[in-house]
Amino acid sequence: MGETTHVTLITGFLGSGKTTFLNRIIQTFPGDLKLMILMNEFGEIGLDGSLIEGDDFDILEISKGSIFCVCVKTDFIRSLNEIAQSIKPDVLIVESTGVANPSDLKKDLNLSIFQNRFKLSEQICMIDADCFEDAYNAFVSVEKQIASSTLFIINKMDLVTAQTVLNLKKIIKKHHPSPEFFETTYADVPLERFIPVINKQEISKQGINNTGSLNVSDTIPVSPAQLEEAIDNILENPDPDATPPDRLLSAIYSWEANTINSFKKILPELPKEIVRAKGFLTQGDEIFLFNLVMGQRNIEAYTPKKDITQLLNHVVFIGPPEAIAKLDKLSRDFPDLIKKSVFDPMENN
Repeated sequence: MGETTHVTLITGFLGSGKTTFLNRIIQTFPGDLKLMILMNEFGEIGLDGSLIEGDDFDILEISKGSIFCVCVKTDFIRSLNEIAQSIKPDVLIVESTGVANPSDLKKDLNLSIFQNRFKLSEQICMIDADCFEDAYNAFVSVEKQIASSTLFIINKMDLVTAQTVLNLKKIIKKHHPSPEFFETTYADVPLERFIPVINKQEISKQGINNTGSLNVSDTIPVSPAQLEEAIDNILENPDPDATPPDRLLSAIYSWEANTINSFKKILPELPKEIVRAKGFLTQGDEIFLFNLVMGQRNIEAYTPKKDITQLLNHVVFIGPPEAIAKLDKLSRDFPDLIKKSVFDPMENN
């Protein structure tokens, strides 16, 4: 374990390909370094964690809002303290929820209780080339993510024209004098550029001990009182941007019919304002993954790498309040679609 934890933040609007990118990092990551992943999901249940492949890393999931919003800021700071005090990874990958405003991450990492443990290496923004302009025009969070990022992965290039790419680059350049772009499909990029610590040359500059890890320095224990004082100070003096930039709700519905064709009948009736939906559906012994991003949807056969029994036949919908209200009406027309809960981060703030 090293004296420094290199932090890479992965942002990007809902459905841009962050989890696919994260899986590529895991597959490439050096086995002699310690990796920690902190995943943040907007809804009450986390589905993306079940899509992460591999076992040789630590993972922590925080749901029910953005880690950069006061609604779950306490959970985020407690998690960072545990990482700094006990886990001490060489690299921490933070995948933020797609509706996050990550502008105050650097301030969070520099809290005195973390004793200079964290070093922010990169802030990466995943761009869904096919849906970017619609999302940018509709949601403030997209602009916030662009403004705070340093590198941009333009993903899903196979779905767009060259003119579309030029248009989205022009938008991003409004926020950056000289942005760096990588164009790809399925988040296939040179990872050593995006995760610098993967580059052995950078590691060697810092010094490696005979165990293969970065040199370790002593960490002064943080008392419960010190941790609570730091959290109270943040809550009493919130960042002006520490609120959700867009009013979005998350709803969980169960699907009681055991056929995919019957579920497909619902799709044309879904509210157009729904910006993201995801769920695992069953048909007999088969499992299917349902994805919806800004009106584009697909259902494909899925073979789980982990136990997802508790997630089967549950779908998470994310959208503005009016869209979630329409879902409630839709469930009356389709009795197999049953509402389980609705989460509003503003009400839980």
